[in-house]
Formats: sequence, structure tokens, C-alpha cells
Amino acid sequence: MATKSAVRTDRAPAPVEGAPYSQAIRCGDLVFVSGQLPLAPGAGEVVGATIETQTEQVMANLRAILEAAGSGLDRLVRTTVFLASHEHFAGMNEVYRRHVGAVPPARSTVAVKDFPRGILLEIDAIAHL
Repeated sequence: MATKSAVRTDRAPAPVEGAPYSQAIRCGDLVFVSGQLPLAPGAGEVVGATIETQTEQVMANLRAILEAAGSGLDRLVRTTVFLASHEHFAGMNEVYRRHVGAVPPARSTVAVKDFPRGILLEIDAIAHL
């Protein structure tokens, strides 16, 4: 059986203080990235007020974590996008498309009730190493 190990980088927001989760887990040939919000590394402030700006920050956080694990956005195999409203779908999709490569991953996109602090989306991911 494959062993699991936590992935940690200062180039992406740390888990909320005291919360029992890792930025990502490596297991076998895969890396499972926890849902990323549009937060700046370090201070954890929300970046941007538009879906495009927030999606750019989420993708930057995903990239940093994947790179720390030895992977990258071009190796994504599955993502889940959580939107505060389906009204944000087109803007998110425009930015997302630029980051996921020529063979985009499988994906689900769902609208959720709401996020705190003006956050418009969250994305989690699975990538190949």
C-alpha cells in the first residue's frame, strides 16, 4: 500500500489555524490538494473582488502547492470548482482555461450557498506526479 505524506509550502495559504487538514497529501503517484480559496499566502487576505482576479489567485495557490509536491497544473486529472453563484461561471472558466493546459482535467462545477468575506470560489484538485 502506498504511504501518504503531507505537502506544505509557504507560497500558498496555510490551513486555517487549528483546522485538521493539510494543504495537500501525496499518496502513490497522486497528489490531492485541499480546496483553495483566493487568499494571499502569509496574511491570508482575500485577493480581489472579481471572479477573474480571485480565480487567478486560486490557480496561483494550486500551482504553488502542486509544485511543492513535484507536480504542476499541466498534470491535473480532476478538479472541483465551487462557485458562490453560477453567474460567475464564464469569468472563472475564462481564467481557468488559461491555466489547465491543452488537455484539461475532468471537472465538476457546483454553486454553493455562500462563502465568507466576499470569496467567490474555491477549487480542489487531484494531480499526477
